Amino acid sequence: MESKRWPATIDEAVGVVIASLSDEDKATIAAMVEPELIGLHFGLGAWIRNHLGLWKGNGALLEATGETDADDASMVIVEAMWRRVREMVPKVH
Repeated sequence: MESKRWPATIDEAVGVVIASLSDEDKATIAAMVEPELIGLHFGLGAWIRNHLGLWKGNGALLEATGETDADDASMVIVEAMWRRVREMVPKVH
């Protein structure tokens, strides 16, 4: 059985998250204002916690976020992902 390689940095984690999103999801997230990001905690945040090993021993990524709690660490990744998709998605004027 092949062992799963978890992302070890915020940048790697953001890449994995963005690759999992549809263009529509990216546009929706890019249009959010920062206080709205908490609304992603239970959906996208849970996906990050479950799929990137924050509950299962991905200590390198947890350490990279500067957090000790998986919930807080996932929000650091959500915020970094939000900043990146805002750079990627064309602005609507």
